[in-house]
This record gives sequence, C-alpha cells and structure tokens, in this order.
Amino acid sequence: MVHPCESKLRMNVIGIYQIKDVKFGKQHIENLFSDLQDGRRLLDLLEGLTGQKLPKEKGSTRVHALNNVNKALQVLQKNNVDLVNIGSTDIVDGNHKLTLGLIWNIILHWQVKNVMKNIMAGLQQTNSEKILLSWVRQSTRNYPQVNVINFTTSWSDGLALNALIHSHRPDLFDWNSVVCQQSATQRLEHAFNIAKQQLGIEKLLDPEDVATTYPDKKSILMYVTSLFQVLPQQVSLEAIQEVERLPRPSKVTQEEHFQLHHQMHYSQQITVSLAQGYERTSSSPKPRFKSYAYTQAAYVTTSDPTRKTLSPQLLEAPEDKSLGSSLMETEVNLDSYQTALEEVLSWLLSAEDALQAQGEISNNVEEVKEQFHTHEGYMMDLTSHQGRVGNVLQLGSQLIGTGKLSEDEETEVQEQMNLLNSRWECLRVASMEKQSNLHKVLMDLQNQQLKELNDWLTKTEERTKKMEDEPLGPDLEDLKRQVQQHK
Repeated sequence: MVHPCESKLRMNVIGIYQIKDVKFGKQHIENLFSDLQDGRRLLDLLEGLTGQKLPKEKGSTRVHALNNVNKALQVLQKNNVDLVNIGSTDIVDGNHKLTLGLIWNIILHWQVKNVMKNIMAGLQQTNSEKILLSWVRQSTRNYPQVNVINFTTSWSDGLALNALIHSHRPDLFDWNSVVCQQSATQRLEHAFNIAKQQLGIEKLLDPEDVATTYPDKKSILMYVTSLFQVLPQQVSLEAIQEVERLPRPSKVTQEEHFQLHHQMHYSQQITVSLAQGYERTSSSPKPRFKSYAYTQAAYVTTSDPTRKTLSPQLLEAPEDKSLGSSLMETEVNLDSYQTALEEVLSWLLSAEDALQAQGEISNNVEEVKEQFHTHEGYMMDLTSHQGRVGNVLQLGSQLIGTGKLSEDEETEVQEQMNLLNSRWECLRVASMEKQSNLHKVLMDLQNQQLKELNDWLTKTEERTKKMEDEPLGPDLEDLKRQVQQHK
C-alpha cells in the first residue's frame, strides 16, 4: 500500500514536471514511474533545466534505457545534485521510492536552491532551508497567531500561509476575515486560491494534505519556495540568527509524532510538539529546551521503524515547573548519567573501529557491490543506536537543569555532551561519505561495463549489416564460407 505522503509527493513532482515540460515544449508525463523508465523524459527535463542538448539512445531495449538513465545521472552529478543510493537500474526498474527521491533532488537543486542562490551568496549561507525559514519568520513576525518553526506542523492550521502572503500583499485580502474562518481547510483553500489567482502559483497541494497532524515536509518546502520566488525576498542576518537559536528537531517519525502528540496533552490545553521541542499557546511560543538546544544529537537521516518511543518524561525540560510535578517522576542523577554515557561511548568506539575496518574501496564491480551491501548493514546498525545517543544528551540536559550539580560538575557534563555530540556527528558524516563514495565507484564501474557492452553491440550491428549487404554465393564454396562466418 502506498503511503499517503508518498502518493502526494508523487502528484506534486508530476505537477512540477508538467510545468517545466510546458515551458520547454516537451510532452506531458502521466505516470512518474513508468514514463521515466526509458530515460528519455528524464533527459528531456534535464535539457530544459541545463540548456544543453542531450542525445538519446535510438533503441528501445533495456540496455538503451540504462544508457539513457546513466547519461541523465552523469549530468546530475556534474551539476552537484545529490544521488546517494540512486542507480540507473532503480529508475529503469521503476523503483517508486528512489524515483521519487531522484525527482525531489532535481526539484531541490533547480527550484529551491537556484531560486535562492543569489540571496544565499549575499548572506554567505549554504543552507537553503534555513534561509527559507528565516524569510518566513521575518515576514510573519507581526502576526501573533503565527509562529513558524518548521516546514511540517507549523503549516497545518492554514494561518502561516495566509500570513506569509498578507505580509507582502495586504491589499489582496482582509487578515481578520481569515482568522475568523472556522476550519484549517477553509484557511488553506483561501491561501491556495489567492496564490493561484493573484500570484500565478500553481495549486500543487490540496488543503486536506496540509491540514493534518504532520504534513509532508517536501511538499511544503516546494510550495513555500514558489511563494519566495514571486514575493519580496529580504532576509536579515538577525532573522537567520534567530532560526539558529531554535531547538534542533529530533528525527521522529510521523507515527511516533502522532503518538507523542496525544500523550502530552495537558489540562492547560497546551499542545506540545515533541518533534520541535516547543510549546504552542495563544501567545508567542518560547523555546522549552534551554541547555538541550545546542546539544541535541544529529541523527542519521534514515528513520528506524523499530526504534521505541522515548519516554515523555525524558522529552520534557525539567526546569519547566508549570507543567506539573509528573515530569520529574524519572529521577536523574550523576551516576545514572555516567553509566549511560560510558555505554554509549563504548559502542561509539566499536562503531568507529568497524568503519575503519571496512578498508579501501575495491576496483572490482562484484566486490564493490558486496562492500556496498556490507556498509548498508553498518548504516542500519548506526540507525538502531541513534536513539541511545539522544537519550544520553537528554539525560545530561536534565541533569544540568536540576541545578544540583556543582560548577565543576556542570562544566564536566557539558564538555562530555559536546564530545559525544561531536564524535557522533563525525561518525555520521564519515559513514555517509563512505556510502556516497561506494555508490560513485559502483556507478563508475557499472558505466564502464555498459560502455564495453555498448561498444560490442555497435561492432556486432556493423558486422551484421555488412553480412546482410553481402550477396549470397555465387558458388557453393562462397556460400559455405558465409554460413561459417554467420555461425
């Protein structure tokens, strides 16, 4: 069964693809997976995006399709588009997840990053998502009902989209009339209609897809980038610094977010979004994690479906007494923290040794395939332990928040947390780089194999044509020679 977010993203990327194709005079695409399998539509899209003429294979066999897709992937690599774990066979075989990933990376590079490259260069920033969030927060800061801290839950009620448009074009509608609307769906419908009619932005999203507990991040990013493209683009350094001070979100799956969201509903009717570490009330939200903000673990990008839900007590800031004494039911002391820290550091050391022991990348395609699969298992092991790193950092944060430590003890705990976070981040980056290098080497070797096969096919086709053009006979000996040659 297709996940609803995957289905929606599929429709969104088809929409973007159609807009680009209309612009470049290409044929429409109906099915994102089957229509990209031969690589021709992919090359058409890249021709329009890069302005280069990209020749296509004339045949219609699997080999021709692989050659087309490989050519497209090479163009993407030259343009620094991230292709980790995406190979030509994945697209030719119609792999849904990786095809969506490929198209999203194209959108991210050409629609998101290219739209923002000038302002990013001016501000000396490389993170397009941070710039976009800074722009949104700066634009909506005069709207007390709106506090955007992410590209998921902050957009569910429809107020953020309307405030963003109204802040730049107050002439288009009355803000109070939007606030008074009964449902999030109505407010979102209003924003999409205004953007379509007045700003010329395609309606790539439906209100029902955004008015959920956890909207699809990529869809929101894509739509907000479209707004950024047509509205004034001023972003101040102060707005960027404000975003940098926000608590870093943990990698919580949508299902976990939904469960935790309902567990943490208190009598004060405060809605706590654990994925963001923020509480949202009628007034402007404030950060809930003080010391936790700068020590939050940087998780491996892959989500782990087997990871257990964290205890709500561990996710709450101990200094926030207003939410009741139940948050302090889990007693945290220096001994329990040190024990947990030692266990995680011991595992971290073995994980670092295991990465080192993988050795150099081979130049044999079969051996590289084996190395790639081995490293995939290693990455899954990293993912399964990511929660333990986050738990230790949370324990340390809670311990500092109790105020029971001496100044020396608090300094030591902070240094330990920084060290743990630093080592985890180094290991995460090194493992991702190894995965990327393995993928690149494997792709190069497979391209070499395909080139050799392609050369052989060309020579064979030439020989066959030569034999077809040669007349039969005329005598028995010539005929025997021709039969032998054909064998």
